[in-house]
Amino acid sequence: MVDSAILIDVDGTLVDSTYLHAVAWVGALHTHGIDIPTARTHRLIGMRGSRLLAELLGEQRAASVAEQTQEEHTRRFKAVREQVAPLPGARRLLDELHARDVAVVLTSSAQEEEIRHYLQKLDAQHLVAGWTSAADVEHSKPDPEPMLAAFDKSGCGRALVIGDSPWDVLSAKSAGLPAATVRTGGFATGELEDSGAVCEDLDEVCDRLDEVLALADQPAVA
Repeated sequence: MVDSAILIDVDGTLVDSTYLHAVAWVGALHTHGIDIPTARTHRLIGMRGSRLLAELLGEQRAASVAEQTQEEHTRRFKAVREQVAPLPGARRLLDELHARDVAVVLTSSAQEEEIRHYLQKLDAQHLVAGWTSAADVEHSKPDPEPMLAAFDKSGCGRALVIGDSPWDVLSAKSAGLPAATVRTGGFATGELEDSGAVCEDLDEVCDRLDEVLALADQPAVA
């Protein structure tokens, strides 16, 4: 792991927020008379709001409601954010990576204030080298820009992405980075198998940490 970093997604990987975000998006869309199944919305969590809406509604329709819908989503999610809890193994993984002097950069499409909130909940501000938020990039996962921005911030020559969704894997691959995944975001193993390792949760990542860290020395899965 010399000169290697770990780039970790936040929603669905470190904290159990995926389904709360999905419900908040469905409610926000409903205020505009748009009914979308929660299952469809769930499958896009990890994308920035504008990209998520475009995928759900098409670019033209999304543009007409994007600003108000995103504001309503933010309002609804903040009302339930205290329900968000760290996922199994989250703090353990950050502790173990810190003990091994591995640089950790969080990569998220959330606002910086939200990332700081979760770090405080994990009492882990001192365990990460930095993070990227929605303000740091123009494009959303599965575009490679979020991973490249986090990789650049790490200052390392190699990196491994740990995420919970196919969008994390696609973003990593497009950036030329290997990935490992956890199932805590609600995606099936078959949807994540393009990553180098699929684990049940971050506790399993910790149990297999030598194997997972070794992926950082390998090229991205083609």
